[in-house]
Amino acid sequence: MCAFVKDDVKLGVIGCGKMASAILGGISRHKFLSADDICVYDVNMEHSGALCREYGFREAYSIKELMEYCDVILLAVKPFVVGEVLSEMKEFYNNHLILSILAGVKIQKYLKYIKNAKVIRIMPNTPALVQKGMSAICANQDISDDELDFAFNLMSNCGKVIKTTEDKIDIITALSGSGPAFYFKIIELMANSATKLGLNKNDALLLSTQTALGSAEMVFENDYDIEKLIKNVTTPGGCTEVGNNVLNNSDIEEILDKTIHDTMKKAIELG
Repeated sequence: MCAFVKDDVKLGVIGCGKMASAILGGISRHKFLSADDICVYDVNMEHSGALCREYGFREAYSIKELMEYCDVILLAVKPFVVGEVLSEMKEFYNNHLILSILAGVKIQKYLKYIKNAKVIRIMPNTPALVQKGMSAICANQDISDDELDFAFNLMSNCGKVIKTTEDKIDIITALSGSGPAFYFKIIELMANSATKLGLNKNDALLLSTQTALGSAEMVFENDYDIEKLIKNVTTPGGCTEVGNNVLNNSDIEEILDKTIHDTMKKAIELG
């Protein structure tokens, strides 16, 4: 196994869907690994072939071929086929580092198929497609600091990353993994409300989307002091205060609590 000198790592990707493509795009744009050191495989060869044509990666035609070439495996298949894939990987496993982006699939499940497997779980999200992703990583006890740092640095090519523990991953799945869909819905609903009052739909979506983007940036720039930010934009007796009162007197907190709770519960069930 390599010592994670970056130039020595050969990365293999099993499953070439949108999330894997986003991660590979970030790696390529930042030149984190050379194209020759990345090998991809998908049962749908159109997906793997498209990535190879775009970035110059190597294409494998079997899991065996990929694992013989690579020492780090990014596993990006659907959770419901993971057992089948791991059964095949077991035949060719040779101290590979497995990076898994599968929602809900616990490290223990990997160890059930591949005894002593070295596994790092990664929970990314779709804003990785625009280099604004949020990822969380955790590992089993056999992972070295260098290996964990490698996973951290790899995902940093797609956005921000935190290190966590596996008992928190299902919560993170609900908050940031599924979270983009919830924010999309809020952006849409706010725009719809303005459209009902007379705004052009496209203008309303632009206004709502850019407001969400700018507000998020301000949270970062103000060290997450959200109460201060709310206060700064709220004039006593003014328009924003009226809107705040509607939110504060509504059941929005309960709705969001249930949204995150039920999404987390589903992630647990997937495992």
